[in-house]
Amino acid sequence: NIRVDLLSCCFLRFDDIKEGDVVRHDGKRSDGYLEHIFKHAAKELFGMDVKEITYKALKNKDFQEVTLEKDGETVLRFAAAYGFRNIQNMVLKLKKGKFLYHFVEVLACPGGCLNGKGQAQTEDGKPDRALLAQMEEVYAAIPVRLPETNLHVQKVYQDWLEGMDSTKVQETLHTTYSAVNQTTSSLDIKW
Repeated sequence: NIRVDLLSCCFLRFDDIKEGDVVRHDGKRSDGYLEHIFKHAAKELFGMDVKEITYKALKNKDFQEVTLEKDGETVLRFAAAYGFRNIQNMVLKLKKGKFLYHFVEVLACPGGCLNGKGQAQTEDGKPDRALLAQMEEVYAAIPVRLPETNLHVQKVYQDWLEGMDSTKVQETLHTTYSAVNQTTSSLDIKW
């Protein structure tokens, strides 16, 4: 079973930000929250303060892995799977029980969100690598605002949720995942 605190990713932009201000989460691109969640999990679960993470491309550049080692043992294993080919492979491995990741960030666009359809393409529909590099550079220059440092998040925990470790936090923001029994149905997706 895995417990997930859902609030820390929800209040990224609700602090003393004025209209027109832009902030971002940890990470080098506009992808999801893999880097933030990885660093948070490393600190909360293993007391390790990870400043920088290293992505390791596995079969292709759109399937990358991030691991945390402690005392020679891999204690966290995250993956980023971008594009439908990688998503299909991930689902097949999950079905076979051979996908051993604690967290997976899945994005439909190969190369992530900045490389999404209609984003960084030339007029003939091919990837515009120079434009993509420029967009990544601009994105990386945006200031990072960690959700847990947000005053509104802290106030919600204090006033409405009755503290960080309250019963109300457990009931409202946490969920438990467990194995689901396999059923056979004509609606099952065949990958």
